[in-house]
Amino acid sequence: MGWQTSWTEILGFATGALCVWLVARQHIANWPIGIANNIFFIVLFVRPETGLYADAGLQIVFIALAAYGWWSWTHGGGPGSSEALPVRRTTAAEWGWLAAAGAVGVLGLTLLLGRATDSTVPFWDALTTGLSLAATYGQCRKLLESWWLWIAADLVYIPLYVYKGLYLTSLLYVVFLALCVAGLLGWRRALPARDTRKALGATA
Repeated sequence: MGWQTSWTEILGFATGALCVWLVARQHIANWPIGIANNIFFIVLFVRPETGLYADAGLQIVFIALAAYGWWSWTHGGGPGSSEALPVRRTTAAEWGWLAAAGAVGVLGLTLLLGRATDSTVPFWDALTTGLSLAATYGQCRKLLESWWLWIAADLVYIPLYVYKGLYLTSLLYVVFLALCVAGLLGWRRALPARDTRKALGATA
């Protein structure tokens, strides 16, 4: 098809697809697979011809969040707890601080990338970074709506990577988008019965 790719991009594709599939199934192995995926994308994004520096830095934050998510999923998020973390809905307070932190972060990153780097897409790089961080935090806490944030991020990532010539990575994010929809439906089914009724009522 005339695509130019690398082993780094291929390995990022494989580990990324596997990671999201495992998250959708609430499988704990998604966290170490995700860390490997982050490392591959750091190498890919810092190449001069790619220049997605915020996305590269984002992968480092992802690694830290993965360590937290790994612990949170196995210990229920509470000190001394050995129970698995249940799926739940995002509270109004959580939405409030996520929106505030996201807006400040996107604005700050856009200014930083525009002035301190040679990025050609500072706003879009910053926007996907903000959405991805919020979505990853949500998945660490098993918040159902984290899937909506990932869907929004993927809808920006797909054309962004096409623009940057990362066609295989763009295709990966099409796969991610489908897996996110599957994950959203799967996690909704995992909600407690009362929350499931509320979720269905909210989308009716």
